Amino acid sequence: MRHALACIGRLKLKHPAVAARGLSAASHILKHVAPAMGAGRVPSGPIAQPAWLRTLALHKAGTPAKYAGSSSFVVSRSLHTIVHQQAQLRSVGMRRAAVRVLCRQQSTPAQNPPPKEEWRATTLPGSPVPLVDHWSPQRFKLVGAVLAASSVLSFPLAHVHEVNHLVPLALSAAVAGYWYLGMKDLSQTQSTLRRNFPVLVHFRYMFESIRPEIQQYFIETDHAAEPFSRSMRSLIYQRSKGQPDTRALGTRLDVYREGYEWINHSMFPVPVSAVNKRVQIGGQACTKPYSASLLNISAMSYGALSGNAISALNLGAKRGGFYHNTGEGGLSRYHLLGGDVVWNIGTGYFACGKNRPDGSRAFDPEQFAQNSQREEVKMIEIKLSQGAKPSHGGILPAAKITPLIAEARQLGDPPYKDCDSPPRHSAFSTPKGLLQFVQQLRELSGGKPVGIKLCVGQPAEFAALCHAMLSTGIRVDFVTVDGAEGGTGAAPSEFQDSIGMPLGEGLRLVDSMLMGADLREEIRIIASGKVYNGFTLVKTIALGADLCNSARSMMFALGCIQALKCNSNNCPTGITTQKPELESALDVGNKQIRVANFHAATVHAAREIVGAAGCSDTSQISPEHIFMRHNGIHVKSYADFHSEYFPRIPRGALLREDYRQSLPAHIREWWAAGKEIFQNSDTEAKAVARMRRSSSGTFRPTTA
Repeated sequence: MRHALACIGRLKLKHPAVAARGLSAASHILKHVAPAMGAGRVPSGPIAQPAWLRTLALHKAGTPAKYAGSSSFVVSRSLHTIVHQQAQLRSVGMRRAAVRVLCRQQSTPAQNPPPKEEWRATTLPGSPVPLVDHWSPQRFKLVGAVLAASSVLSFPLAHVHEVNHLVPLALSAAVAGYWYLGMKDLSQTQSTLRRNFPVLVHFRYMFESIRPEIQQYFIETDHAAEPFSRSMRSLIYQRSKGQPDTRALGTRLDVYREGYEWINHSMFPVPVSAVNKRVQIGGQACTKPYSASLLNISAMSYGALSGNAISALNLGAKRGGFYHNTGEGGLSRYHLLGGDVVWNIGTGYFACGKNRPDGSRAFDPEQFAQNSQREEVKMIEIKLSQGAKPSHGGILPAAKITPLIAEARQLGDPPYKDCDSPPRHSAFSTPKGLLQFVQQLRELSGGKPVGIKLCVGQPAEFAALCHAMLSTGIRVDFVTVDGAEGGTGAAPSEFQDSIGMPLGEGLRLVDSMLMGADLREEIRIIASGKVYNGFTLVKTIALGADLCNSARSMMFALGCIQALKCNSNNCPTGITTQKPELESALDVGNKQIRVANFHAATVHAAREIVGAAGCSDTSQISPEHIFMRHNGIHVKSYADFHSEYFPRIPRGALLREDYRQSLPAHIREWWAAGKEIFQNSDTEAKAVARMRRSSSGTFRPTTA
């Protein structure tokens, strides 16, 4: 109340007429509101009247406001609003209508809370209506008519040299484009927005198309990892170019935030020269073991990547002494430039298969033997699934198959058919059948290491594979664990976001299962999933891996800018495209050096971290070395985090009943379920074999 009366006083000094209208409105409230409220709600006595009404009466009688008693802020604001609205509303009818609205809003006694509003206007009174609300097909035609008239009038002006002679032509072309685009929007039926807001809606589409660039360049913070943060990419760029990667003034990370990770160092560090660089892969059945680097190039196919990108990666691997995984797209000429190669064999059996009459692909032992014995091929990897789209196949349409892609996949002569990669293999269907296939590939390749790649799914199925290895005596030489955070050129969003175990959990499960089955000493674990610097490399090794693969980090070393156009064939850096004009801009000679530089700097940083932790070998790093902050002030090592659901199983504990009883119940259930899966699948395979023999009358070997 005091604020409202003071406002009236100030207005009286400067604008007497406005103040008079304000007091007139207040008088109107005093005269008409109380009777309208009814005798039942407002008793006649002055004490029973609402505080705001008593205050207004005292003010009209000349009594100072301070004797009026307390009044609510709502009433003061209302009178304040009335006074200022009187200065704006000139019409007597509009003024009285506004006062009646305010009176109805304030009819509740001031000491009670105001009634809750059920509806609020989207715009304030007097504010301009958005342009989009004014736009319509009729408004489009009106604006078009005005523009057309302007273009017609511009010709006489140009004739008398009032405007440049090019102006009428440019204006006419713009008007013609305006009408063409608008009429096209009105005539189509696919988009409601285009029919309701012709021409104007295309500005929305334009802004949506450049949103990723705006987000990355101007809005994204340095540590917003979607999927790789600016700080991650910058580090890779610096190392690949051979530039200094040191930073000033300390860490940019909040070391007290939830999820902050670190490694506890030793008081007695080990010199980096004493830390190992390589890991031996190959079990007792392998006659040609391979010594692999701690960091290598993960699976990327020719077709998903351009020929120049594959060439730069392979030559970089040759220069740096690490291997290059081919991906499931076959052995292309770009993979065979001298770098060590891990041949990835998927469900399409590219470069080692043949076409069936029904269009599917089948494994071809002769073709495999011919290609696997190449000098560049060091290991063979059977792809069961990948992290970005586990248990999901794909089809490459015949229209997209080029002669070079057909050559890499050895699809035969044109005309080409759709190239199918189903979700599962046709060469085997059981854990035992998988191991028999591993043994077959090892023999056909001349004793080279053979392993499997998978994104971990159901734990009991991996337990069944362990049972099969124990039963048959056949071992895989390595297991590549691909995390659900892994990348791909194109995959359904549901499979990218919600299918498969992340690397940390999957890696821990595989390591623990192999350890509990007493198979860990014979089998190496390779991990892939967002490894980009020395710390992530060491952390992944601590969680159970022996070495790591990286795909997207190597793409950043090639010059990837994370334009997120991998599935559009319009990659601006020439990496994930088959367009010659874009691919030709990628210089193989320069990029191979960057790939080798990034690899060398990252491995060196990882070895420094291992030495700082007091370890002389990467196998000595364990989850106990890695710590994470959680729940604000609490700190746990990764050993504590995984102790409940994925505990570290002692060596051979799953093989002894007395040790197995000390393990958590869910571990025992997985192991028992795995045994049942293995036994049932073996029984079914034998039944199928018997049926085949009985139907043909002769024995035909079959893969379980």
